[in-house]
Amino acid sequence: MTEFKQYHDGTETELKFHSQTCIYFCQCDAMHRLSFFELFRILSDAAVEDYNQRGMSWQMLYENNFGILLSRQSIRFHKMPMANQKITINTWEEKCQPLQFVRNFQIVDTETDEILVTGSSNWLLVNPNTHRILRLRDFTIRPESTIQTEPDCIPTGKIAVPEDITLLCSRPIWYSDVDGNGHMNNARYGAFVIDALPAEYQKKDFTDLRINYSKEAMVGQEIQLYGKFLDEEHKVIIIGKQQDQVCFECEVYWK
Repeated sequence: MTEFKQYHDGTETELKFHSQTCIYFCQCDAMHRLSFFELFRILSDAAVEDYNQRGMSWQMLYENNFGILLSRQSIRFHKMPMANQKITINTWEEKCQPLQFVRNFQIVDTETDEILVTGSSNWLLVNPNTHRILRLRDFTIRPESTIQTEPDCIPTGKIAVPEDITLLCSRPIWYSDVDGNGHMNNARYGAFVIDALPAEYQKKDFTDLRINYSKEAMVGQEIQLYGKFLDEEHKVIIIGKQQDQVCFECEVYWK
């Protein structure tokens, strides 16, 4: 039986977390590639577990009136993780930006050390009851990271949305989409994005993905998914809305 490890290395201000696992059949799409939903989930889980093993569980954060919400992420696919592949997720906090935490990550093949996925993400510090954004200097329950690296991905930032986007489909928010924060889990947007793509785009060799989260979605609400296919740029833009309010913006690139 394969033994998967989780461990930290580095100093208090240059700490990195490593989590080994396997890509299981049920986590993959029809091409046996790790799905966007499962990719988002394992990256988010690694971030949560990093804090959890350092004594900062979500319960501990909540008791101290802190919540940490994913705001943006950018992902580069060097080689799509595949079913039955053993992987190691490496993740670490970078030196904070003025208003957001920065967390970078890397997924490698555990047996060969081949880089499969790299990326970067931004997170907001909020009051869990009011969701008011808090100052990062008030988050003193752990030493701030001093790591500063250049992530191998498209920089996180604003996504330009064309005016002539087309309604692709609508999807309700069900109970299975919602997590302990009371709204749709950020990973579920990966499923919404891929399901909005027509059949001819499902087998594309994806290279990059960026997603920005704007508004929380609750059970019983419905998200309208709009898209713009820019084939000359090898890019599609997917926008999720509730009426006139944007829930998320995403762009996906392929070779």
